[in-house]
Amino acid sequence: MALLRRIANLFRGHKLRREIEAELRSHTEMRIEDNIAAGMSPEKARRDALLRFGNVTVTSERVTAANTVLHVESFARDLRYGVRQLRRSPGFALTAILTLALGVAANVVVFGVLNALLLRPLNVAGADTLFQVVQQPEGYRSQSYPDYVDYRARNKGFRDLLAYRLNMLAFSTGATAEKRWMYEISGNYFDMLKVQPQLGRVLHESDEHGPNSAPYIVLSDAFWRARFQADPHVVGTTVNLNKHPFTIIGVAAQGFYGTELFIRPDFWVPMVNEEQVNGFSYLDKRFNHGISVLGALRPGVTPKLAVDDLNSVAHQLAKEYPAYDDALSARLIKPGLMGDAVGAARPFLSGMMLLALLVLAAACTNLAGIFAARAADRARELAIRLSIGSTRLRILRQVLTEALLVSVAAALMGTLVASALLDSLSRWQPFAEFPIHLTVAADARVYAIALLLSMVSGLLPGLLPARQIWQTNTMQAMKSGAAVPSLPHRLTLRDLLLCVQIALCALLVTASLVSLRGMQRSLHAPVGFAPQGAVLASTDMHMAGYTDESALPMQRRMIEQAGRIPGVNFVGTIDEPPLGSGGSSTPVWREGSADLRPSNSAMAAYYFSISPGYLQAAGTRLLAGRDFTWHDDQTKPKVVLVNQTFAQRMFGKVDAVGRHFLGADKSLYEVVGVVEDGKYESLTEAPAAAMFYPVAQMNAGDTTFVVRSQLTPSETAAALNLVLASVDPSLPFTISNWPQALAFVLFPARVATAALGVMGLLAAMLAVTGVFGMAAYSVSKRLKELGIRLALGSQRRQLLRAALGRPLVLLLCGSMLGLLLGVLASSLLARLVYQATPRDPLVLIGAVVTMMLVGMIATWIPAHRALAVDPAQLLRDE
Repeated sequence: MALLRRIANLFRGHKLRREIEAELRSHTEMRIEDNIAAGMSPEKARRDALLRFGNVTVTSERVTAANTVLHVESFARDLRYGVRQLRRSPGFALTAILTLALGVAANVVVFGVLNALLLRPLNVAGADTLFQVVQQPEGYRSQSYPDYVDYRARNKGFRDLLAYRLNMLAFSTGATAEKRWMYEISGNYFDMLKVQPQLGRVLHESDEHGPNSAPYIVLSDAFWRARFQADPHVVGTTVNLNKHPFTIIGVAAQGFYGTELFIRPDFWVPMVNEEQVNGFSYLDKRFNHGISVLGALRPGVTPKLAVDDLNSVAHQLAKEYPAYDDALSARLIKPGLMGDAVGAARPFLSGMMLLALLVLAAACTNLAGIFAARAADRARELAIRLSIGSTRLRILRQVLTEALLVSVAAALMGTLVASALLDSLSRWQPFAEFPIHLTVAADARVYAIALLLSMVSGLLPGLLPARQIWQTNTMQAMKSGAAVPSLPHRLTLRDLLLCVQIALCALLVTASLVSLRGMQRSLHAPVGFAPQGAVLASTDMHMAGYTDESALPMQRRMIEQAGRIPGVNFVGTIDEPPLGSGGSSTPVWREGSADLRPSNSAMAAYYFSISPGYLQAAGTRLLAGRDFTWHDDQTKPKVVLVNQTFAQRMFGKVDAVGRHFLGADKSLYEVVGVVEDGKYESLTEAPAAAMFYPVAQMNAGDTTFVVRSQLTPSETAAALNLVLASVDPSLPFTISNWPQALAFVLFPARVATAALGVMGLLAAMLAVTGVFGMAAYSVSKRLKELGIRLALGSQRRQLLRAALGRPLVLLLCGSMLGLLLGVLASSLLARLVYQATPRDPLVLIGAVVTMMLVGMIATWIPAHRALAVDPAQLLRDE
């Protein structure tokens, strides 16, 4: 009870001080009364009492200080004793620390990524007031430039709006050009974000005086240091962007990477120079949605009020431009995640966080079993301490101190491992052709989570021995050296903990196998083309100064030259290959439609521009009609190829070949062929409508050569590089085989597979240690019994059943429970991997085999020890 009072006193200092002062005043008044009764005058009686007891405040402070010192000294003694106990049992200490550190590390890594992507704001001033303006339908994250201009001029909820667009172009300071990523930005971009230059100046709205009026460039800090060796005299230098001269006017502040959290551009250029750089201007195209819009709220304006205001502007625009903006709408989302593109990762990251917590739960149950076994082994020691006057609460406090030491050590180890992994992720660039840099370095929030998780995960298992300590029979424990034994067939707390741990392990193993099967399905999913055996060479004809019209003869010449390479079977071009970095869609209308507003369209369809020969090079099957020829040019009626989904939605069961429809440019298109369905933006998309224009009628500048060859990919790439360079050496190409080019679209599946695989491996390791610990403990406690059984004639098989029967039964029960949980969790797994189904026979068989291997590995050493029992040696030792 004294200890409880001291613990309580730590949390009620002011109240305790008042109680001490009241107690001292009471004694002083009693002394005064005794002195007066003895014949003293009231003044002398009071003076004598005060001299005897001293100043009330000073005495109160001394008592409180003494009480605090006692607490600190007592806690220090517990710490020293706990360290000695852990040093005496290094196996227990190391197992407990490693077990908890694994769970902490897994959670810190997942939370670090979650923190970087979803919780951390942009690194700019007033980031909490910034919102990205997207459209109401999910996935429609871009705006047209005219809509942006009208939003900015008419809205009342934002103090300002800016626009930006990620793009790639050819950068050169001499004859050799290189592909570089940049932001095309509105003139107020830096000023609205309050970003200052570290060298020169940044772009301002005053630099813009109409189209092609601001040939200026602002470098990023990283590009300035890597490309120009941090030369301070770089300001004023002229460089070429797609063979057009631009003047470097400054270098952005170090640490500013733009307005996307994980995309780092090399430089920024004014959006008004789009036509000069790329040969096409979207500045006056209200139907062309391709820019991102970011807004800073006015003080006192809520996001809801801002959205309502933007939608009122959208309603006005719909009246003014019914052909384009009848479906315009607005909503606000967190900026920095490429709109809904990365925002869709929220379910995946949330699911991974849940699975990481399950790993930590498995670690906790493992740790709880270890602590329970340790408390049982120390029953004799605890009984002796109880018999000589120690309280059960005092013993529990020392056990919790040991748990605290384990928690702190596990927190340090787990955080160090997690920090190293997060640092590796920060330096990892998964795609060389994309400027993706995921900054996930641990910050104060991540470290706080690590400390909290380790403390809770260590102290809760440490509390479980409290029941054993409270129920310890002192006399029985001192006689037998162990706690009161449970009945052989009675289910103990350690049994329940182990069963829960195995169930969690089986669940995570099932999830990892589901991800592997999903990855396998994604690699063999029908995508509408055959990537194996094909090589891609991607470029943008604008990078060498070509316009859409002047590029066509050069593209045709390159196709002819590539087709002459020995071993090459087919060559064709497409503006953007399916499942590339992103597809574009456009509304289409049925023939005869008079109302060509987007809301009245028959559907929205993906569109591509292809050359003759592309279908054969890509391995896309032509189901009906004919392919394009070079005669399908601007002098001929407009023609198009459509896929099966397009044909069915537009024309029903009628043969689509020879039928017509209206495009977004209000032209009439004739369907000359039908091709097979495919995947165009992601592997998980539903069947989507798609159409293919002839490159001679619609050339976009972006060009990917598809070369199908009998040669190896490396041989084809080398020969193709030589041929293309000989035609135009100033045009930069990115050459890769098509399966490698699909790395971007397969990246989510691969990440899910790797992450779930790691979770399953950690869970299997924890299950092995848990089953091994229980089996080893069971054998060690029953060696004498096993020796007697063997001496009485028991067979070795019977010994194994007696020693390992319970761990194996628990393994079986936990595995079945985990498999059942895996089947029930199919909806969660479906958020993490492609076509997830735990009911897959291969998944179930794999999970069963894995758990059997876990059991065999975990019980191998205990089984060997049980079979090696020597009755004679045991009796001599006894």
